[in-house]
Amino acid sequence: MIAEIGHFALILAFLLALLQAAFGLVGGARRDVRLMAGARATALFQLLFVAMAFCALAMAYLIPDFSVTLVQQHSHSTQPWPYRLAATWGSHEGSLLLWVLILALYGAAAALFGRRLRPTLVSRMLGVQALIAMAFLGFALFTSNPFLRLDPAPLDGAELNPLLQDPGLVLHPPLLYLGYVGFSAAFSLAAAALIEGRADMAFARWLRPWVIAAWSTLTLGIALGSWWAYYELGWGGWWFWDPVENASLMPWLAGTALLHSAIVLEKRGALISWTLLLSILTFALSLLGTFLVRSGVLTSVHAFAVDPARGTAILGFTVLATGAALMLYGWRAPKMQTGAVFSPVSREAGLALNNLFLMAATAAVFLGTFYPVFVEVLSQGRDRISVGPPYYAITFVPLVLPLLALVVFGPMLHWKRDTLKGLIGRLRVPLAIGVLGLVAAIWLIGMTHVLQILGTALGLWLIVGSIWVLVRRWTAGGSGEVGWRVRKTPPAVWAVCLAHAGLGLTTLGIASVTALETQTVATVAPGQSFDFAGRRVTLTRAEMVDGPNYRAERVTLQTTGPGLNRQITSERRFYPVTGTWTTEAGIDLTPMGAYYVSLGERRGDGVVIRAWNHPLVGWIWWGGVIMAFGGALSLTDRRLRLAAPSARKDPS
Repeated sequence: MIAEIGHFALILAFLLALLQAAFGLVGGARRDVRLMAGARATALFQLLFVAMAFCALAMAYLIPDFSVTLVQQHSHSTQPWPYRLAATWGSHEGSLLLWVLILALYGAAAALFGRRLRPTLVSRMLGVQALIAMAFLGFALFTSNPFLRLDPAPLDGAELNPLLQDPGLVLHPPLLYLGYVGFSAAFSLAAAALIEGRADMAFARWLRPWVIAAWSTLTLGIALGSWWAYYELGWGGWWFWDPVENASLMPWLAGTALLHSAIVLEKRGALISWTLLLSILTFALSLLGTFLVRSGVLTSVHAFAVDPARGTAILGFTVLATGAALMLYGWRAPKMQTGAVFSPVSREAGLALNNLFLMAATAAVFLGTFYPVFVEVLSQGRDRISVGPPYYAITFVPLVLPLLALVVFGPMLHWKRDTLKGLIGRLRVPLAIGVLGLVAAIWLIGMTHVLQILGTALGLWLIVGSIWVLVRRWTAGGSGEVGWRVRKTPPAVWAVCLAHAGLGLTTLGIASVTALETQTVATVAPGQSFDFAGRRVTLTRAEMVDGPNYRAERVTLQTTGPGLNRQITSERRFYPVTGTWTTEAGIDLTPMGAYYVSLGERRGDGVVIRAWNHPLVGWIWWGGVIMAFGGALSLTDRRLRLAAPSARKDPS
């Protein structure tokens, strides 16, 4: 009965999305107060019924009800209940339902918090958001129904992919989807502004919170996904340029550009057309990521489906939605220019240059991700190529290095007009420390790692530059006012500094682990030792252990060194239901790096141990967390919460 309730709720949500689209678009066009109020009400009810459907599927997993096809395919009675619950979004159909739930959540949030904006803009935004919801709800109902029944019902299930039976599955996909789907709000708002032919500063202030919320959760989701791959896959890497990893990176880069462009629009009324275009392209890239994991063109642990027909439907919607938005943009945007001007040396110019580098980097990732797909499709599967790290080293990295160098200049530039002499004067301390960092990096790393030297210097430059923004602000009125100025620093200023400092930490971590990583392979038996990276590693125990739904070979290693005595445990797990082996790496993570141990196959009386030393690798993820925290902190700024100066009627 639970599955039937969920299916019925999904049908009602689809019908409500249809009504919401009609009420929102027609009500906005006619300025009909009742229809516009109806759009807000249906958005709230749509969320209610989508949440009901999602809870029904989650309950089917928790029971578990193996008469539901999806539960039978992705669950087993021996799975721990947290993984049975997380399996709700561990499949194509379930993850699509999560996508629709978050889409409805953003629509309801727009209905609740959009009362301070002119009603026609909010109404049209809700209408466009409902059109997106209709497409995905219809896709779920007609091609990917999560509530199909099995008759007769089997006694047990086929089990979730063992690689996904991890705490990472509980948080990583929801955070990513909050980011992906969050950009739908920016897309809908931009489309509404284009329909009206009006994108003013109030529009920009309403746009920024949606972009910040999506960007922050996507940042945290990417960082968590990188950490999950690092400890779960057992290969000692934190990023592999997998196409689905790239599918999250592209909207993040475009969303970063959109965020900075929205700042210029809000503060100076400039870059209107560019901001609208970025709103469209960022969500289009999110849709392309959805297509990648559901098209069947990829063989990846990230891929949810291998059915080309369903992938074609998503691609068709992506082309239709993006094409319609771009046609609307081409029609309306040229009439929405402003007279705001700025000099080549100004904060507006700096942020515009930042945008160009970000979009060029996005284009490089897009080409590397989709070129192999194009080749395979055009050759009808006869030709297959792969694009790996060497491609990104010669295309992506040269674009990112100057971008990182420019980041510090932005907060130090004046709006509208500035001078190079004044800018250099304000940055003399960070510049001096950056040069010292460059010299230190050359001395520590050596001249054979040029990119890593530059990365280390740029990471330090970003951190010091972020701190210097605060120092200048706090000391501007003399030492007697420092305490008062610290207390009065707006959350938005803290947010910018934290986000840029977090980027600096991530850059330092990437540069360090890339240049200084070392590894070794040793075959040892209990009681034997080997030396690596300043430690003596002794295998103290090798045993077989039973988990809830697996058996594992487990080794316990004692690592000793000067003032150091630590224990590391690593496992190889066998899941009998699926016949799958997984590796659970042992990691000794400290502020200065990670000592990473992976258990390999048996050889005679011993086992193969693969060990890596990764200096400062943890800074990669802590930097991502700090960036996301900075974004979340900015949402507490009163100016962003209000989104518009005051509640007022539309003068037109």
